Amino acid sequence: MKVVIIGGVAGGATAAARIRRLDEKAEIIILERSGFISYANCGLPYYIGGEIKDRQNLTLQTPQSFFARFRIDVRVHNEAISIDPKQKTVLVRDLQSGREYTESYDKLLLSVGAKPVVPDLTGADSPRVLTLRTVEDTFRIYDAIEKWQVKTAAVIGGGFIGLEMAENLRARDITVTLFQRSAHVMPPLDQDMAGAVHQQMRKGGIDLRLFAAVTGFVEEENGIAVQLQDAPSFLADLVILAVGVVPENTLAKQAGLQLGKKGAVCVNEAMETSEKDIYAVGDAVEIRHFVTNEKTVIPLAGPANKQGRIAADRICGLSSVYKGAQGSSILKMFDMTIAATGLNARDAEAAGYDFDYALITAASYATYYPGAENMTMKVLFEKPSGKLLGAQIIGYGGVDKRIDVLATAIRAGMTAEDLTELDLAYAPPYASAKDPVNMVGYVIENLLTGKVEQVHWEEVQAEKQYLLDVRTDEEVADGGMLQGAVHIPIDVLREHLDELPKEKVIYVYCQSGLRSYLACRILQANGFDCRNIAGGFGFYLVSEQKACLLQEGTGPCGMTQEQTLAAAEKRKG
Repeated sequence: MKVVIIGGVAGGATAAARIRRLDEKAEIIILERSGFISYANCGLPYYIGGEIKDRQNLTLQTPQSFFARFRIDVRVHNEAISIDPKQKTVLVRDLQSGREYTESYDKLLLSVGAKPVVPDLTGADSPRVLTLRTVEDTFRIYDAIEKWQVKTAAVIGGGFIGLEMAENLRARDITVTLFQRSAHVMPPLDQDMAGAVHQQMRKGGIDLRLFAAVTGFVEEENGIAVQLQDAPSFLADLVILAVGVVPENTLAKQAGLQLGKKGAVCVNEAMETSEKDIYAVGDAVEIRHFVTNEKTVIPLAGPANKQGRIAADRICGLSSVYKGAQGSSILKMFDMTIAATGLNARDAEAAGYDFDYALITAASYATYYPGAENMTMKVLFEKPSGKLLGAQIIGYGGVDKRIDVLATAIRAGMTAEDLTELDLAYAPPYASAKDPVNMVGYVIENLLTGKVEQVHWEEVQAEKQYLLDVRTDEEVADGGMLQGAVHIPIDVLREHLDELPKEKVIYVYCQSGLRSYLACRILQANGFDCRNIAGGFGFYLVSEQKACLLQEGTGPCGMTQEQTLAAAEKRKG
C-alpha cells in the first residue's frame, strides 16, 4: 500500500506515524511545502516573546529523524500542485529546483491546514504587515523586530493568535495596541466573561481598542499607518494581522471534493472525503460539533491530532470513527488563564437550546492555605434536564484542571447532579473539600429544583427594581454600591426584615453570589419574593455591563464612602 500525505504538523505527521505502527510494509510519503514537517505550532508566539529561546526547540521532528524512526519519506519544500482522483496521482513541484513530477497513491490524505485571513485592504501587502501561521512566519516576524528596531506594534484581531502575539510583544518591551472590530476579544467567551480579560490586557500595558474597524494601511517613512474607520490613523513600526483563519481548500476545490462551511472539506466519521481513497484531517475539514451535532469548523491542534489517528486507522482497515469536537481551549494572558469548552451563550441560543447558566467565584484551593486565588466560572446547562452544554473559566490558578474536568463531563453527557457527585482529589494546596466543579453543580441543582431564582446583571434595572446589597460594611466602603440599593449585611439581615417590602420582588447581590443565595433563602423562608443576582458585585465590576447602573459623582458604583459609613452607623444605632 502506498500512502501519500499532503501536509505535516499535527494531523499529517500523526497519521504518518500511526500508519507505520499499524503497517510496517506501507510506503508512506509526506509532501510539505514549508521547510518543517512537524513543529510546535502553538509555541510560535513564545519564541517571538523570548520564552522559547532556541529555534531548534520549535521543531519536533525533522525529515531525517522521521525517516530514522519510522522509515517515512518526508519531502519538505515539495508542494502538491494538483490531484487527479481518477488516475490517483498528485502533481508535485520541488520548490527549490522548480522540477515538477507526478506521484501515484493508493490512499491520499490531505492535512493542508488553514491559512490566515488577509482582508482586501489597501496596504495589506506591505512588508511591515505580517501574519503568523508557520515557522517561517515566526522567523520573519522575529527578524523584522530586529531589523526595524520595533518599538511600537499594532495587532489587528483579538483571537488566540492576536492575544498571544500582544502578550509576547509586550514581553519584548514593545508598546502594543490591539484593535478589535467587535465588542470583545476571545470569541469562545461571552462578552460578560471577556470583561476580565480586557482588564488584564490593559493592566499588562496593552492598549486595547474595541469597536475599532481597520480600513487600510499606508507605509510612511518612519513606520506604517493603520487607518481606522471613524478614528485618526495610528502609526506603528510593525503590524501583526490576526483576524482569523480559513480552511486551505485550493487542492480540494481543484480535485472536485465536496466543500462545506467556510469552504472546508466535507468528511464523514471515517475522515473520508467525497472521493474514494482520499481522506482529510485538521483545520481544513468540516466536522460535527460534539454538543450540538451540527456541522462546524474547529481549527485546533487537539482535534487535528485525533483526526489524523482516525484517518490512519481507516486507511489501515480499522473501524475507528471520529465523534466530533467541542472546542476545548486555553490561553495565557500574562499571569491569567482563560479557558473554555463546549457552547457559549451565543452558540447555545443559536442552536435553539432552552438553557441558563451558573456563575460562581471560587478559590483555586483551600482559602486558609497561603496563595489561593479566585477563579470565575460560567457553566451553561440545558433546562430542565441539567445537561451540561459549555463552560468558561477565568482565573490565576487551577483553571486548567477544572476546565478539563468539565470538558470530560460534557463529553460523558453528564448533568449538574453528576457534578455534585464527582469524587475529586482534595488536599489544601490543591483544592477545597467541595471543589469548584462540585460547587457549580450545587448551584445549578438549586436553580433547577427551585430553591432559588436567579437573574443576570443584564436583566437588572436599578431605577425599577428593589436592590438589596448584603455585603459587609467594609466591602461597601471600599467599593461603593449600586445606585438606589439598600444595604443590609447578611449577618444582620434577620433583624432588619421589617424594613423590606413584601409587595415587591427583592433583587439581592453580594460580592460573588454565595451570600446573596443565603440571603434569598432567609427572605423566602420569611415570605419574601427574592431573586439572586448571579455572579455578584465582583462579576458586575468586570463584566462591562455597569454603565447602566452607575450614578455620576458618587465614586465607582453609587454610594460615596461617607454615605456608606453613615448608613452603617445608623444601622448600628
